[in-house]
Amino acid sequence: MPTACDSVIEDIEDMVSSSDPTPQERQSARTRIIPRSRKKKELSNNEELHADSLIPGTQKIWMKTWGCSHNNSDGEYMAGQLAASGYDMTDDPGEADVWLLNSCTVKNPAEDHFRNSIKKAQEQQKKVVVAGCVPQAQPRMDYLKGLSIIGVQQIDRVVEVVDEAIKGHSVRLLGQKKDGGRRLGGARLDLPKIRKNPLIEIISINTGCLNACTYCKTKHARGDLASYPIDELVERARQSFQEGVCEIWLTSEDTGAYGKDIGTDLPTLLWQLVEEIPEGAMLRLGMTNPPYILEHLQEMAKILNHPRVYAFLHVPVQSASDSVLMDMKREYSVDDFRRVVDFLKERVPGVTIATDIICGFPGETDKDFKETIDLVKHYRFPSLFINQFYPRPGTPAAKMQQVPANVKKQRTKELSQVFHSYNPYDHKVGERQHVLVTEESFDAQYYVAHNKYYEQVLVPKRTAFKGKMIEVDIYEAGKHFMKGQPVEDSKPFTPSIATPLEKGEVSGLMKGRAVNGVGGHSTMPSLSSCLDREWLKSLAVGITLVAAILAYFGEKIYQGWSS
Repeated sequence: MPTACDSVIEDIEDMVSSSDPTPQERQSARTRIIPRSRKKKELSNNEELHADSLIPGTQKIWMKTWGCSHNNSDGEYMAGQLAASGYDMTDDPGEADVWLLNSCTVKNPAEDHFRNSIKKAQEQQKKVVVAGCVPQAQPRMDYLKGLSIIGVQQIDRVVEVVDEAIKGHSVRLLGQKKDGGRRLGGARLDLPKIRKNPLIEIISINTGCLNACTYCKTKHARGDLASYPIDELVERARQSFQEGVCEIWLTSEDTGAYGKDIGTDLPTLLWQLVEEIPEGAMLRLGMTNPPYILEHLQEMAKILNHPRVYAFLHVPVQSASDSVLMDMKREYSVDDFRRVVDFLKERVPGVTIATDIICGFPGETDKDFKETIDLVKHYRFPSLFINQFYPRPGTPAAKMQQVPANVKKQRTKELSQVFHSYNPYDHKVGERQHVLVTEESFDAQYYVAHNKYYEQVLVPKRTAFKGKMIEVDIYEAGKHFMKGQPVEDSKPFTPSIATPLEKGEVSGLMKGRAVNGVGGHSTMPSLSSCLDREWLKSLAVGITLVAAILAYFGEKIYQGWSS
């Protein structure tokens, strides 16, 4: 630019003056130049060759995931691909070379934890790769500068990004997956994954949603609705059962909206899925907003009554005030929510309805909040997620007149007191129930099972019960759980049609897995393909070492000749 130099050169010829040597003089001068060998810096005695230090696939990776079950599914897929390509996934952040941080953008505290983890990793000189909704929604945040980013629809390329990050490169993949201009649900469903719980498969049926809630930051990351085809979802469920899974969770930002972008709907998907569920195995539906479930109440009641589907539905109301719901742009009224709950309670006896409530949304009055309190007292929800409102940057709600912090805190406390004032399971003491055992309790004292209504039942920690459907007598009830004593003459039933994978084992790598003693077939990548990559990496390390040694001794020989 003109400001970058004292004078402007209009043409290349203006760079040559009459005092400059002619081309002939320059050529003559070259003949008098004597080449001189340049000595290379010798390796010091204490310098070691670290030929494998930058060879991707030889490092240890620690991954941390925050947020919803959709995000957890993404994390399982990323861990599986990294392990399949040779990386060592570790539970110890201290021994890891790379930290892969999979973020959640729903609330401020989750992002604060994410940001603090980045800082901690950098202080410990760790390589950092970030993923999830925070960097997808706001990739230009100051604390993300220089970091490699995996977009929410690019998780199938996690190995590439980590490879480059290890080499010191910053890579950002934030694009959307499309087919003929149509946005896809995301990465392939048949990718390798490491299930956090080998007995539970989390399947994302769609990404994004059709709403534009004024408080929601997730919309900025996940975008508009994009659904997976039914055949791909059914095949994923089938493959999961062939790997010993006995429980499937369907997840998305709004399961009720599934299929609206591809000409189908949620009940159509569910009826095809239940045909694949083995006897004793169970299917759990994810969160659905009221507007879309209203369209399918009759069919949804039939599906929730199916013996292999939990009679459980998560329907967030957020507020019982129509005024607040309008400011949230929730696209339903509190009467719509009541219709959903009342209909399902009538047609699906014992159904569990879980819901969410935001306390202190901008503009919420005492009257608005009292309506919410009254709703909770009326329905006595057994599962209630109470959230104090946090204004998320870039959302319309962040620009609204905020409720004072002390008021938000007080309302959150008051609603929590109402929720803890009743015990939803007391009347079930003495019942005999069938429960599916899938997890271990946080205190490691019990196994965690769920009955038909997805109510938590703690049972004795006996290895023979894990992954089994057992019969228990309920003898105690707490706020969030019941305790069951196994019926003595009842034999545990095994719903899995194959031996479950070991914890930490990568799914999708074994061809011909035994299914009830019969060789099965999987369309997922074979173990040999991953071993090929391992062999190639070992070969690359060997070649690098040999090349370094030859270069070193070659230089010594050359220096001897020169002297």
